[in-house]
Amino acid sequence: MLDDDAKRVAHRALVDRILTGDGRASTEQRTRAFNNEGLVPPLSTLLSKVTCTPVRISEADLTVAGCTEDEVFELVICAAVGHSTRLYEAGLAALAEAISEEAPGHAS
Repeated sequence: MLDDDAKRVAHRALVDRILTGDGRASTEQRTRAFNNEGLVPPLSTLLSKVTCTPVRISEADLTVAGCTEDEVFELVICAAVGHSTRLYEAGLAALAEAISEEAPGHAS
C-alpha cells in the first residue's frame, strides 16, 4: 500500500501525463477539459455529461464536430480526472478541517 506522499506523487504524475504528455488533443484543450472551463458546445456539453450525468451520454454526444475519436477520448479522460481531482482535494480539505477542529485547544 502506498503512503500519502507516494499517492500524491503518483497522482501528480498522472495529471502531468494527461495534460502535457503526447496526445492528439492540444495541451490547451486538455487543460481546459481538466479544469472544466473555456470550452464551447458541443464539447462542453459532452464533458459536462462526463462529470455530472455520465449515464446520459449518447453516441451523438461522442461525435463532437471537429474532434477525432482520439481527441474525444483524451478530453473525456482529462475531464474525468480533473473532476475527480477536485473532489479528492475537497475531501482532503474537509478532513483536515475536521481533524483541526478536534484538536485540543481548538477555539470553536
